[in-house]
Amino acid sequence: MSKLRRRNNKPEMAVRRLLYARGLRYRVCFRVPGQRRRTIDIAFVGARFAIYIDGCFWHGCPEHAHLPKANAGWWTRKIAMNKARDAAVNEQLAGLGWTVLRVWEHENPHAVVSKVVAALEGTGKEGPASRGERDTRKAPSASGRVHVCPSMEA
Repeated sequence: MSKLRRRNNKPEMAVRRLLYARGLRYRVCFRVPGQRRRTIDIAFVGARFAIYIDGCFWHGCPEHAHLPKANAGWWTRKIAMNKARDAAVNEQLAGLGWTVLRVWEHENPHAVVSKVVAALEGTGKEGPASRGERDTRKAPSASGRVHVCPSMEA
């Protein structure tokens, strides 16, 4: 278990690259306030928005979860403790005014980024427009319509 990456793993890096490309800046492995050993995978501190990218095996994904046959009782307790810890951290962060988004590692990174952008737009505290910068990917025309630069379309 010590060989598994806690951060900078493939699912997390895919989401982080897309967020960065959208002009969003974040903290990685940010400590949960009041907790010495708990961290947030991706944190938007100003907006108090936390993103966790949970592994299917370690957090008991309903689609992909499977228990090893050897020592099944121990693994059942271990994953149940992980789920309980996740719930406790969610509750603690919510009590401190944070919004928590938990996604599975198998989710499409583009879909995750869409969820994040939608949530951050609701807070009005992150992104190029909130920092007084101009978002060069979309520019309104004189008629009020928004034109998307062809090179930025997915």
